[in-house]
Amino acid sequence: MDKHTDNRPQKKGFLAPAASMRKKLAWFILFCLLLSTGGALVLQWFGTLPAAAVPQSTQIMDAAGVPISVMQGGVNRQPVALRDISPWLSKATLAVEDRRFYDHRGVDARGLIRAAWVDLRHLSKKEGASTLTQQLARNLYLTHERTWTRKMKEAWYAARLENTYSKNEILQMYLNQIYYGHGAYGAEAAARLYFGKPAKELSLAESALLAGIPKGPRYYSPHLHAAQSEARRNKVLQAMRETGVITAEQAAKAMRDKPAVIPLPDEPDRVAPYFSDYVRKVAVERLGIDERLLADGGLIITTTLDSKMQKAAETAVKNGLPGESNLQAALVAVDPRNGYIKAMVGGRSYKHNQFNRVFATTRQPGSSFKPFVYAAALDQRVLTPATRFRSEPTIFYYDNYREIYRPSNFNDRYFHSEIGLRQAIASSDNIYAVNAVMQVGPEEVVKMARKLGITSQLKAVPSLALGTYPVSPFEMASAFSVFASGGRKYEPLAILRIEDRAGRILYEAHPRGEQVISPALAYVTTRLLESVFDRGGTAHRVAQLLKRPAAGKSGTTNTDAWFVGYTPELSTAVWVGYDRGRAVTSGEAHRAAPIFANFTETALQDRYPAAFPIPPDVVSVHIDPENGLLAGPGCPNPVLESFLAGTEPTESCSLHKTPENAAPTEPGHGIGSWLKRLRHWWGG
Repeated sequence: MDKHTDNRPQKKGFLAPAASMRKKLAWFILFCLLLSTGGALVLQWFGTLPAAAVPQSTQIMDAAGVPISVMQGGVNRQPVALRDISPWLSKATLAVEDRRFYDHRGVDARGLIRAAWVDLRHLSKKEGASTLTQQLARNLYLTHERTWTRKMKEAWYAARLENTYSKNEILQMYLNQIYYGHGAYGAEAAARLYFGKPAKELSLAESALLAGIPKGPRYYSPHLHAAQSEARRNKVLQAMRETGVITAEQAAKAMRDKPAVIPLPDEPDRVAPYFSDYVRKVAVERLGIDERLLADGGLIITTTLDSKMQKAAETAVKNGLPGESNLQAALVAVDPRNGYIKAMVGGRSYKHNQFNRVFATTRQPGSSFKPFVYAAALDQRVLTPATRFRSEPTIFYYDNYREIYRPSNFNDRYFHSEIGLRQAIASSDNIYAVNAVMQVGPEEVVKMARKLGITSQLKAVPSLALGTYPVSPFEMASAFSVFASGGRKYEPLAILRIEDRAGRILYEAHPRGEQVISPALAYVTTRLLESVFDRGGTAHRVAQLLKRPAAGKSGTTNTDAWFVGYTPELSTAVWVGYDRGRAVTSGEAHRAAPIFANFTETALQDRYPAAFPIPPDVVSVHIDPENGLLAGPGCPNPVLESFLAGTEPTESCSLHKTPENAAPTEPGHGIGSWLKRLRHWWGG
């Protein structure tokens, strides 16, 4: 007899915890609903309203606690009567924020149940369901934390507001209280800020645009995100059509209208304005700080910025660019020991252009990308500092010989002989770099770049070696900091701590480093990158400006000039170019390295020069630069080179005879030269 098979779905044991959690949450939500509803009824008869919160300016501080920026919360507020606000704005606001405003008593039970069900399904507190009165209560009396306790208080205060004021009075208070972005509170201030007219003269299209802003004052700002602002305006118009306050024809016409938004007024000069904007963005988008709380909640935001270094950065950029020119520059400096952003300059003039080029992801890094290629090849042991390739026009085949790549050197200059890795880096030889990427494989280079913190799109092709894929200066400074830190990676950090007006800590950073490459690989790469400052190197002209050990790499394309470099205390990326991709001249291309050198030396002028520490698993030997073998007694120009242990050459050069009384020396690497360098670093 065949056994009967039960095909009914079986209850899985691992689902029990989730089901139990939902059951508990359901009871908790039901309790909260009953409590808030009961409390609201009690407050309608017996409750009293607390004093409304007084707006206070949020301050952004540098790492030493010195204010660098003040958000002028509550300054641009011009209360007016409801009759002096366009009816279109009132209708648009109600359509998108609270369609049942005139039907509830402060708490919309129907909306609250719907939100509770969504929260129950997702085991979260994400669904809002706040009525317009609740939003007003929150803005007047409460913080913006997302907790059930705050939601209950919000309902209580909303009920009391409804019992104290008429519906039109509540709507008037709301329209005078709500934040519309860029420091504007209330409809009158917003109408004058965006359209240069009083609120009573707003058209339907203008009203819909304003009504859409409070949901995300920065994201829906027509000054910052015009496309998102227009899409949000159209959504408001659609809501108005659905509620019957306008016809389909009126909605269609308003959608076609393009309200004339006037430019923002000029701001006074501020310290680190690009950095302050970045801090605001991180606080809202990454840390979840409410925009209104950020604007007028009296927060204290302590950042990683070093004001002295910031001043040095601004001066270096200003002095490094020609006076009458559209040439732009960006600079960002990170402490490799903890990821702290110490200085940031997003352009030559914040007042004329607020675009922060530090985060531009459309500019090719050129040869400044090569260190990632060489680090990958060294790490995979397919390349050592003694490896030699011929510098001459070369055709490379890839993709199973189906594709051809013909790189060339700048100005078609070649050595027409074999060169080693140090010489290839110093001269920025492209043929050597492509040979290296072909040896290790483009996929390994992409992996190495990702390890170091490059997140931009990269393709595993030979041209990757020459930096043909755009990367931001922010990413480059962060990635190079891993070499400076001995292989430890720290995420770039701008905010150390956020406190509310009562001194309670809302956020505190706890940076943690991750060892992503070995200390030996970081050191060997650094030793090689020091060669750019040697005679014949691409940055030898600025070597005299630096009085401390430094490493780095220049990069040049038709439209971009880079220098990314570092010391043990500071990793800095400098970009120079034009916003619209106009070609840079040879003279303009040479401005990035001096900006780096002047900034680095000024920023660190109060600190003793520090050498890069030599880790274990590094072997330093003298080699003959002509063949990459161990230098023999008679080699005329031996070079002291560092290798990952086990990759150093073992065969000695026997091509040279030992001259009488000869001692192996080499400019830049012998004992005498090291003493000479040390005296230079110390200002001797």
